Amino acid sequence: MGTYIGGCNLLQEIHEQLGIPADYRQTCGMPEHAECSTLVPVGNDILGRPAMLDAETALAWNCMQLAAATEGQILQLVSAYRSVDYQRQLIRRKLERGLDIRAILQVNAAPGFSEHHSGRALDLGCPGQPYLEESFEESAAFAWLQRRASEFGFRLSFPRNNPFGVLYEPWHWYYQGPKSKK
Repeated sequence: MGTYIGGCNLLQEIHEQLGIPADYRQTCGMPEHAECSTLVPVGNDILGRPAMLDAETALAWNCMQLAAATEGQILQLVSAYRSVDYQRQLIRRKLERGLDIRAILQVNAAPGFSEHHSGRALDLGCPGQPYLEESFEESAAFAWLQRRASEFGFRLSFPRNNPFGVLYEPWHWYYQGPKSKK
């Protein structure tokens, strides 16, 4: 754990408060993600909230969104950067609604492990489709992403049967950087 959220003890304390299993770090298979320190604004998300991304990711997102639009596909930003504290509050609200922590961790990474902390993760949607629903995979926008997102450095993070135990999320894309030219 880095000091980006006050060190390992703070993250461990957050996990204990939320009831996240003590072995989560070992069993989830996901790497930890530090909070991004190079955030830039990228406009508002679909809910009108100011959205931020890592500077390099923001450029790639803008290029990808423009390319999609020139081919008739509208990509909408549903969610971008999230702090560790935001992730904590998100999980806490679900717990308060009576959801089980193990079920929550199938759709939300524990604080410290969310790709959204890095400023390099995007949750995407398109007009006419419900947001953050598996049915997004039936959209022309998702088909476009499958064909073209890698050209802009993005990959689908949680395909079906992924090794992390996270439910299939066709809307969640992570910027890994440009493909190397070999």
